[in-house]
Amino acid sequence: MKFNFKIQKYQTDAVDAVVRVFQGQGFHDMVSYIRDRGRIGEESYQMTLGMSDEELAVVDPMDDTGYMNEAVELSDNQLLHNIHDLQRRNNIKLSPALVKDLGCPSLDVEMETGTGKTYVYIKTIFELNKKYGWSKFIVVVPSVAIREGVKKSFEITADHFIEYYGKKARFFVYNSSSLNQLDNFSSGSGINVMIINTQAFASSLKEDGKSKEARIIYSKRDEFGSRRPIDVIRANRPIVILDEPQKMGGDVTQKALKNFNPLFLLNYSATHVKRHNLIYVLDALDAFNKRLVKRIEVKGFEVRNLRGTDSYLYLEQIVLSDKKPPMAKIELEIKYKKSFNRETRILGVGSNLYNVSQEMEQYKGYIISEIDPMRGIVAFTNGEVLKPGDVVGDVSEKDMRRIQIRETILSHFEKEEKLFDMGIKCLSLFFIDEVAKYRRYDENGGEVLGEYGVMFEQEYISVLNDYINMLDTPYQKYLKSTCSDISRVHKGYFSVDKKTGRSVDSKLKRGSEFSDDISAYDLILKNKERLLSFAEPTRFIFSHSALR
Repeated sequence: MKFNFKIQKYQTDAVDAVVRVFQGQGFHDMVSYIRDRGRIGEESYQMTLGMSDEELAVVDPMDDTGYMNEAVELSDNQLLHNIHDLQRRNNIKLSPALVKDLGCPSLDVEMETGTGKTYVYIKTIFELNKKYGWSKFIVVVPSVAIREGVKKSFEITADHFIEYYGKKARFFVYNSSSLNQLDNFSSGSGINVMIINTQAFASSLKEDGKSKEARIIYSKRDEFGSRRPIDVIRANRPIVILDEPQKMGGDVTQKALKNFNPLFLLNYSATHVKRHNLIYVLDALDAFNKRLVKRIEVKGFEVRNLRGTDSYLYLEQIVLSDKKPPMAKIELEIKYKKSFNRETRILGVGSNLYNVSQEMEQYKGYIISEIDPMRGIVAFTNGEVLKPGDVVGDVSEKDMRRIQIRETILSHFEKEEKLFDMGIKCLSLFFIDEVAKYRRYDENGGEVLGEYGVMFEQEYISVLNDYINMLDTPYQKYLKSTCSDISRVHKGYFSVDKKTGRSVDSKLKRGSEFSDDISAYDLILKNKERLLSFAEPTRFIFSHSALR
């Protein structure tokens, strides 16, 4: 599978807004400077040993030529004049002054979540390079998850932007153990982008910090030619792009940002907390009205206590057919000689739950008097009325989780056939409270299904049997292909303990709502193409808090 991208006007408008701020700036590319190569000796030779052929082609240890961004030629008054023109055009309140908290202009672009702001700032990089020649950029993100998503966005949009701009951006994720990439960043004359997350950034760029990364980036390193990595970065006068800046407004992070020596800052968010010079707005209402995002729909179930029943009753759905009157699919308790089982029955008007349950007292008086699909109700002769999703009586936590799983599977199947005919794969995601509820390990260390995994497979088979028929449509063939091995339609994506190799609950860093464990993100963020392909059988995903 390969992603195709379309040019959207609202995204182009957001890109143009940034470009127009610097209207009047001349075009300057290949702005060279004498790059600090550090001490050239055995250490520098050793540094090149682990580099790929492509990297060796970029960096010549004996070449001291570096390329940096040309300075902004416009005065503060000229920049503010351009910003005011944009704000009038975009119906934005005029900024009283040019905001330069970090000693350089800081511009805000407000875009609702889901409208493609990552695509927008990548395209902005190409446009700024095309219009003004600027080529050095740093993208700062608040978490490992977003960092991996941004990296993936650069990868999957590469061919798209080559088609429109005839060039490719060289991008890399900052890693203090691969400092040679900073030489590539400095010596490259084309578009160069460094991606860094705040967990690395806020500590590694803190001058008084005691962490390993802080010592590396602020100290002269033998393996880096006795240079300070921060000096190599700042010499390029990079343009700094902040993705979700509201999550990185702390004093430590802001101080560290200034150490980058940014030419200017671009802030992209749906919810700016600290305001700078706002130049483009696509808020939630605009995004919805333009059909760029979908309305959130909440599907729930109601737990009720009906008169005369202390036991369990669940109306799953109203079943419609061309050949039969409307029927009600109801789960209730049925009495056997040695047990009470909860089972599903499809019942019609006149069905007596007392008889169906093998004369259990709590169902006396529950005779179906009406099934109305238009109003979505099932009425009983005792006056009680249920709607699909209502669960009543003796309901435990386990009952509610099973119903939630079943309701999700039902919703999935309802949407899947329509999407399948459009060539779109339907995915459903469960966030669970602990990994052991989905996946456990036996005494031999083998993986076995936990409580939720067992529930899922039971409910999936039940719903699947209702949807499979004798027709030979492409969708039916697809459904039948999943029957041979149910375990392949669902997977768990969790953090992995590096010592044992077992899935574990994601641990959050102190003071952070995000997990740093990259292993939890691989299929979701790195292998999107495979996950969205019908050749990949996974359609239901269980995850812990790592992906929130």
